[in-house]
Amino acid sequence: MAKAFASQGDMEEKQVSFTQIGEGLYAFTAEGDPNSGVIIGDDSVMIVEAQATPRLANKVIECVRSVTDKPITHLVMTHYHAVRVLGASAFQAPTMIMSEKARSMVVERGQEDWDSEFTRFPRLFQGHEDIPGLTWPTTTFNGRMSVYLGNRRVDIMQLGRAHTAGDAVIYVPDQNVMFTGDIVEYKSACYCGDGHFHDWPGTIENIRAWELDAIAPGRGDALVGTEMVNAALDSTTDFVKSTYAPAAKVALGGGSLKEAWDAVRAECDPKFSDYAIYEHCLPFNVARAYDEARDIDTPRIWTAERDAELWEQLQG
Repeated sequence: MAKAFASQGDMEEKQVSFTQIGEGLYAFTAEGDPNSGVIIGDDSVMIVEAQATPRLANKVIECVRSVTDKPITHLVMTHYHAVRVLGASAFQAPTMIMSEKARSMVVERGQEDWDSEFTRFPRLFQGHEDIPGLTWPTTTFNGRMSVYLGNRRVDIMQLGRAHTAGDAVIYVPDQNVMFTGDIVEYKSACYCGDGHFHDWPGTIENIRAWELDAIAPGRGDALVGTEMVNAALDSTTDFVKSTYAPAAKVALGGGSLKEAWDAVRAECDPKFSDYAIYEHCLPFNVARAYDEARDIDTPRIWTAERDAELWEQLQG
């Protein structure tokens, strides 16, 4: 029997956790669903990641209001994916920040990604009728910028390509805490369909160099303490390398995508099959790894039609 497409079979509501990871810093997590972050400054609040819909964003706002009544003035989005950005309107933040590269990806493939992810994640897009349209930043940057929430400085940086070409991380130096987006996951599969496998491990090492006290990852539990931080960095690197190496070996040897799929499953299933959204991610990950091994540097645009064709080919 064929597996349900992507996450169409996952309709069970997830349990939300709101975890303090530093003074005035919180991670909103939900059992492998996309995470958000909260940074409370002297007189205002910054949100990291907007969720997929205004309905889901309002769950983040409820948690924020449980700890502060300060206004939400800034929203930072670590990359362009629909499940991260389409809930932005709920926050009514006057300043919305992406990297310049992430914005260009909204221009290039934002609508296609919305259509694709809408089909992949029906539970996350409940309430989609309230989405006013694609999310556009009011402010972009290249490399690095700083925002001051009163005396609290927040550094927004590009440390390398990984989950996408436009990835950003958000660092709060007074607590040595970082919000990494989907560069780092914890017991959740990395989605690599728009990824850069050659760059990703080095970007993780750039994060490790900060010797962080806590991380809010893209998916999975908040990472508090150096032991948990390093375990997540190690497991994310292992996931990326274990996906790429067998697929690349097949591709470079002239083998087929289906042969690459079998090789990746043999390597990854024993280690990662219990991770959140593992089966969902695997076909897209294998296809991207196969392409990158053949020197296709820019990930091909995913459409709902391409999604369905690939799923039938590999998971059908």
